[in-house]
Amino acid sequence: MNVADSQRVASALERLGYHPSPQAEDADVIVLNTCVVRQSAEDKAYGRLTSLRPLKQRRPELVINLMGCLVGVREPAKLRQRLPYVDVFSPPSDVGPLVEFLTQGEARRLEENAAAQRNALLDGDLVLPESERGKLVAAHVPVVLGCSHACTFCIIPYRRGIERSRRVGDILAEVRALAAQGVKEVTFLGQIVDRYGKDIPDGPNLAGLLRLASQVEGLERIRFLTSHPNWMSDELLDAVAELPKVMPHIEVPVQAGDDQILENMKRGYSAEDYRRLVEKIRARIGSEVSIGTDVIVGFPGESEAQFQRTYDLLAMLKLDVAHLARYSPRPGTVAERRMENDVPEEEKMRRFRLLEDLQAGIVGEINARSLGKEVSVLFEEKVKNRWKGRSPTNRLVFVESEGDLRGRILPVRIEWSGPWSMIGKTTA
Repeated sequence: MNVADSQRVASALERLGYHPSPQAEDADVIVLNTCVVRQSAEDKAYGRLTSLRPLKQRRPELVINLMGCLVGVREPAKLRQRLPYVDVFSPPSDVGPLVEFLTQGEARRLEENAAAQRNALLDGDLVLPESERGKLVAAHVPVVLGCSHACTFCIIPYRRGIERSRRVGDILAEVRALAAQGVKEVTFLGQIVDRYGKDIPDGPNLAGLLRLASQVEGLERIRFLTSHPNWMSDELLDAVAELPKVMPHIEVPVQAGDDQILENMKRGYSAEDYRRLVEKIRARIGSEVSIGTDVIVGFPGESEAQFQRTYDLLAMLKLDVAHLARYSPRPGTVAERRMENDVPEEEKMRRFRLLEDLQAGIVGEINARSLGKEVSVLFEEKVKNRWKGRSPTNRLVFVESEGDLRGRILPVRIEWSGPWSMIGKTTA
């Protein structure tokens, strides 16, 4: 989501006549787009802000803009006091405050630009930054902003606001604009993306949106993330199975494999519910579908036995991706206010490593099945001597080629596989 927001900031600044600077020391405007979903991300943001203060002291005319979840959707009075050298505070996805600050005293430019830029995310009129036009192969398109589910560990509803679905016309306009600028793949984003359209009467749901987006000329692939188990409908799974442009990869977090922990997280399903959902996904889309999940270890009160149930569930399901995280309390969340962070950090890391090793073995086995087989790969960029691309199931594939493969979809025969990537040769 922050990648997509940052692209909009860059586009807005270019419309005002600015150009990117490779060095912060040479810039007239610095935008720090922040994430606070984990404590480490928040610490990193404050560390970068501290490093910018001497620049502001040497060059008072420098404009520093703090954006994103560190600011949140409410008036950031405490941040203004703590960071007096920051000129502009922007909520997530909102470039308006920065544009208005930069166009102060320029009535005509303000009239022409500020209205167009405020909540630009909702307008559907996206132009990629100049540095990415004709070069970016895969782009992110937010379709659901904010979240109203309020899992007890999650800070997103407090920082990005209530759930709001974007209008389908705006989304499709953005997808068409991206395709016209050379983008071949889009990923629809939402904190709970499979709730798309729930707040728009008579509008399409996510399955309907996928069907409409599949009609956009020039677009080759569509993905979506992140889903919630409770909203993963049969209609959505059927759309993935039936639409050639929609890739067979589903991101649906489990977070834990113990029912009491899931209840304490306010997830709204049991481990058995999740197991049955995985079976349904594989049955309706096909056995080759890839499934990604999220897992938090060390949630308040998690015993060794409860962690073992999570371990056993992952070992049984053999999912293609597991995004692992150690629990860190986020200010204002229910878990932070009402639950003791009682699992020691050393124990969190031990459990994290156990799941990491388990998942590496599972994915290594899954990827090994592709040895000697052909997979269809959309190539995105060249990294050192190899072109990097992704298969329909979102597996990372590298090939060596002297030609320009950017944006091309080619068959690749896999000659080597590991847990995190595969290497092959093009056969066309």
